[in-house]
Amino acid sequence: MSVTTTTHPAVEDFLAMVNTRDADRVDTHCTFEHIDHNPVVPNGREANRLFWKNVFAAFPDITATVKDLLVSGDRVAGRFEYEGTHMGEFLGIPATYRKVQIRSIDIWRLEDGLFAEHWDQTNLTEVLQELRAAAHA
Repeated sequence: MSVTTTTHPAVEDFLAMVNTRDADRVDTHCTFEHIDHNPVVPNGREANRLFWKNVFAAFPDITATVKDLLVSGDRVAGRFEYEGTHMGEFLGIPATYRKVQIRSIDIWRLEDGLFAEHWDQTNLTEVLQELRAAAHA
């Protein structure tokens, strides 16, 4: 098994999508039948696109950086950080105008160089609790 810390075209495109806030770029890094093992993101490319459109509406200045990346066979795993200002409704929470930092560890399974399946662990629960508290303060 060959493991390297490197970059990958699908990850580069994913980061470009987030950093330019262009949800239509999911077409260039996700398969049509994309499976997402995340309770807030339904399966399918269109559901992924809608999720990111909602993220970009809520955090119009969001940026993403990759901290670590491992590529092995048909798997890509990485550690990512997202920063942005909560300026619109997100998952039912009205804008709080607070800066947030979301951290994730993601694993993707690739098919023909595109993300076909995704697993992640994030601090999103913690971030949502902070935003809910700020919205009700």
